[in-house]
Amino acid sequence: MRPSGPKPEMNVAPLVDVVLVLLIIFMVVTPQMEAGAAVELPRASNLDARKPKKDPFIVSVTKDGKIFFEKEATPSTDLVGDLEQLKAADPTRSLRIKGDYRVRYGAVREVFRTAQAVGFPGIGIQVIDRAKPGAAPAAGG
Repeated sequence: MRPSGPKPEMNVAPLVDVVLVLLIIFMVVTPQMEAGAAVELPRASNLDARKPKKDPFIVSVTKDGKIFFEKEATPSTDLVGDLEQLKAADPTRSLRIKGDYRVRYGAVREVFRTAQAVGFPGIGIQVIDRAKPGAAPAAGG
């Protein structure tokens, strides 16, 4: 009889490590994919430093003119009706418009004018402070 040598074993630790890293990557990336409209904000100077009492509703206008309410695209063409529904959800919350700097300003202005007609208690356009490169977006007037 021959002496038996060590029996081969499968080492699954590296496989588990790779799977856990992939899981973490997907957990971080997936919510960002669902975050709504990708909007590159314009830069401005002399921003209003006041913070709203409540978080405002967010309406985004993408570079191709699509409108998002909070994080969901609106399939409706009834901007007035959609904004009235937002206001009815909480009449005391203000509205913040995030307009991509590449979109025609008329599209952002239309959302602004319609929000004024609906009667939001405060409307702002979100911008990035020109004086602080890489700074978080701020509300502009």
